[in-house]
Parts: sequence; C-alpha cells; structure tokens
Amino acid sequence: MPGFRPVLRLLPVGALLPLAACISFGADPPDTLLTLDATAQPQPGSAQTSNGARSIVVQVPATPAANASNRVPVRATDTTLAYVKEAQWSEPPARLFARLLSDTLTARADMVVLTPAQSFEDPSANLGGELRFFGVDAATREAVVTYDASLTRAGRTAVEKRRFEARVPVAAIDAAAAGPALNQAANTVAGEVAAWVR
Repeated sequence: MPGFRPVLRLLPVGALLPLAACISFGADPPDTLLTLDATAQPQPGSAQTSNGARSIVVQVPATPAANASNRVPVRATDTTLAYVKEAQWSEPPARLFARLLSDTLTARADMVVLTPAQSFEDPSANLGGELRFFGVDAATREAVVTYDASLTRAGRTAVEKRRFEARVPVAAIDAAAAGPALNQAANTVAGEVAAWVR
C-alpha cells in the first residue's frame, strides 16, 4: 500500500541469550590431535628429478567405514567395534598414511613421488590399495595396521597385490598409548612396502 513502511522490532539482547545456550556447532575437540611421523624422510634441501630416478604415484588408500572418520577404532570382538575415548586424528588416517608412504618411498626406495597429474607425462609406477584396519585390537592389546597394496610397475599393465601388517603392543587402550603405537606400526608397514617396491 502507498505510504506503508514496515516496522522492525528488535528483541532485547537478554532475550537472545537463552537461545544461544541451546545452539551447538559440534562436539568440543580433544585437547590434542594425533598424527603420523615418518621415521624415514627426505633430507631438507635434497633435489630430485624424474629424469634421474624412478617415479611413483602414491594413491590415498581406500578404507572401510570404521577408518573413514578421524577417530581410532577398537576391534572389541570379531564382529564389534568401538572407538578410543578422546582420540582423534588431525585428518583422515588414510591421507596421513599415504603421506607417510610417500616420505618413506622417497627416503628408502630412492623414488620420486609424483601427483597423478604429474604422472601423465612420466612413465610412473602406481601404488594404491586399501587400508583394511588402522586401529587397536582389544583382544591382543595391540595397535594394528593392515594394508592391502596394489602395485603397477612403470611400463607394465599387470597389477601386483600384497598384504602388509604390523602389530605393536599397547600398554593401555587410550589416546596416549594408541597414537605412538599406531605410528610405529605404520612406519613398519611403510618400510616393508618400500622394500617391496624397490
């Protein structure tokens, strides 16, 4: 209607406070986040070229749903899973593991790790697979890393497959014990993969 002007009504700030107390943007993060650290890493300042060394593409491995989140699964029985309380990875473990594999292959297998885009112009090997389990086995009290690797060597079409597994005892099923033990198991697997690929 001509001359109609909407009237804006402002609520007092005090009226909004009860509403704010009801809104949550997610669970509080743990005090610390877990990550992986490669025991074999490229030396700072060292240069590589695919012209002078073999190259490889390391794919982020597929994972079952239990390892798709940032939490640390615990195999309670053969058919049941739980999660380590207050243990959370800084990013999905498959990405952390792929990065650790890349560092280990560079340091131990003397290979140049390329991205998939870079490999289009380079006859590279390709390493993929599935991270079948990356967590804790409650029955044996061990951190377990199980990786089913798939390797296509440079210039070949045949796919080689091999299962790698490492187990490290844990003193307790908590974040403080699980993180270092899983890091050690992951490095053991990465070292065996590097020896196989090399």
